[in-house]
Amino acid sequence: MPTTESENDNEEKKPFLGHLEELRSRLIAIAIAVGVGFGICYLFSERLFQVLVAPLKAVMPEGEKLIFTNLPEMFFTYLKVSFIAGILLASPYVFYQLWMFIAPGLYRREKRYAFPFIISSTILFVGGALFGYYVVFPFGFKFFIGFSNEYVKALPSVKQYFSFAIKLLFAFGVVFELPVVLFFLSKMGIVSPEILRKKRKYAILMTFALAAILTPPDVVTQCMMAGPLIILYEIGILVSRLAWKKKEEKAEAEGETEPEDPDVAP
Repeated sequence: MPTTESENDNEEKKPFLGHLEELRSRLIAIAIAVGVGFGICYLFSERLFQVLVAPLKAVMPEGEKLIFTNLPEMFFTYLKVSFIAGILLASPYVFYQLWMFIAPGLYRREKRYAFPFIISSTILFVGGALFGYYVVFPFGFKFFIGFSNEYVKALPSVKQYFSFAIKLLFAFGVVFELPVVLFFLSKMGIVSPEILRKKRKYAILMTFALAAILTPPDVVTQCMMAGPLIILYEIGILVSRLAWKKKEEKAEAEGETEPEDPDVAP
């Protein structure tokens, strides 16, 4: 009996619904992991907040403090700090779940990159956040506090500082993932080392534009973000070359093992 159009539609929908179901289960697992991390970090929320504001406190005049103008503001700030710290704590598991979601669409030889992907993504994300905290924050906050004088006094609020600091930390964490992104784009054949080299000048221009958007409006901190991004782009070219080299070696190996054409005489 011929297959009806409705039966074909059902067959096409099953894989799609299966992907949605798997995505839902992965997101639930990520939410549980972040929730556990949040619960652990909330026990140290006050200490974590002190660590977060340490770069600003270091450049503020002696005796000056942050302020909050809304009674529940500090409570919610502690919750937010614990949540962000929980994400960082659970980040290896989060990257693992992301990998496991895309792994079914990969070849068996590509699945061996799971461990390097999880480790490199975690190290680069946390490393980017730490770079922003230890290197960029002191210069950026010193720039802003420098506008204080005998007529104007800086009174940074907890809410504004938290929003600004977290945005920068996540921005640095995300942009430091550039080598990982370029590696997998190269493995998929979307970019190549030659294209990355040819587009280097445009990449540098975009790097400075991105740094101008994400960092405080002074040249020093913009260069402190653009500089590492340029270095990461060059590292991305190297890992892209490595990815393409492996693809070429595999293609050559497959070409050597192809069966001979039976119509061709020996």
